[in-house]
Amino acid sequence: DVYKRQLIGSLIAAPLFGLIGRKAMARKADRPHVVVVGAGAFGGWTALYLLRAGVRVTLVDAWGPGHTRASSGGETRVIRHAYSDPRYVELARRSLDLWREWATAWQRPLFHETGVLFLRQEDHAEAFFERATGHLVAASVPHETLDVDEIAARYPQLNANGLAGGLFEPTGGYLLARRACDAVAEAVQATGGELRIATARPGPMRSGMMKTVTLGDGEQLTADSFVFACGPWLGSLFPELLAARLRVTRQEVYYFGTPAGDRRYAPPALPVWAVFGERLWYGIPGGERRGFKLADDTNGPAFEPTAGNRRVDDDGVRRARAFVGERFPGLAEAPFTGGRVCQYTNTPDGDFIVDRHPEAGNLWLVGGGSGHGFKHGPARGELVAAQVLDRQPAPPAFGLARFTG
Repeated sequence: DVYKRQLIGSLIAAPLFGLIGRKAMARKADRPHVVVVGAGAFGGWTALYLLRAGVRVTLVDAWGPGHTRASSGGETRVIRHAYSDPRYVELARRSLDLWREWATAWQRPLFHETGVLFLRQEDHAEAFFERATGHLVAASVPHETLDVDEIAARYPQLNANGLAGGLFEPTGGYLLARRACDAVAEAVQATGGELRIATARPGPMRSGMMKTVTLGDGEQLTADSFVFACGPWLGSLFPELLAARLRVTRQEVYYFGTPAGDRRYAPPALPVWAVFGERLWYGIPGGERRGFKLADDTNGPAFEPTAGNRRVDDDGVRRARAFVGERFPGLAEAPFTGGRVCQYTNTPDGDFIVDRHPEAGNLWLVGGGSGHGFKHGPARGELVAAQVLDRQPAPPAFGLARFTG
């Protein structure tokens, strides 16, 4: 498997490459310059790992890291290993190691190990649970399978009626998204990188290369290589190539107020959770003090990320309230305390895009988070940096050729 060999090779070589690369680059009067557009989970981490290899980096973002319109904005994101695809199990495991390492180095509590509880309703998601459990076993990821009686006994605040079973990952949890974006951007600047708050558009591509990007004020940035990792704006910047391959959907997050002093809906009493049924609902306890957070993972309607209406829909609030009242009866009368609208940038198969532009070998396109990208940021950035510097081919599963092959 090309992807697995590349992953293992880069993980082994990364520390040595970083040490040798930094020393070698320091001896050069003119270090290679990479412009990274987008300071979210993919772009920010890519910029940081490029800097650690000794490259000169300019990180550009239209509104700044973790802004409210970014897919990497918001308070919290889930990190878990349960996937039906073993590639993402490996990426998640590497990312979790890196999240822990960087949070310790920065002395910031960016990761909260609450565990992650997956629940399935009867006649739903049986194949996913079977495959995910098999991959967790193969990867030696700690986990438990739970029957309905065990779920009811362990989580009495949760109504287990209609459930068919559960899967618990004790080492999963949630990440502080906006704070993490800030931390990565600060590390980029502390390592010698430049952060520019500006829009950026790709320049002309000639002879298989792109030499510049144009900022919103007309300034042109020249570089040796470019990485566009700008989330829901990626398709509009490269419409002929990506408009039909990236669909941006409107997603809503809801918060409900818990009773004063009631800790049944917060860690450690309740972990991150997800319920697979007619719709896939998930929740992240903690909520950065905003309340009981839940969201509908079902892809919403098409959405324009710059000017789209970010007021949550009344019908969505009613659906969320009905779900909360059914599955968490103690919150049936809980007040709605607010919501936010974000977006997914979806590929047709749910896999990421990491590939060179077919007309410019020094231009990398990184995106298609498809609602599960944030957790993979550190490992994704590590791999993209290695691919940009070593001119490695993209893993076929993340390449553009899969859409036409």
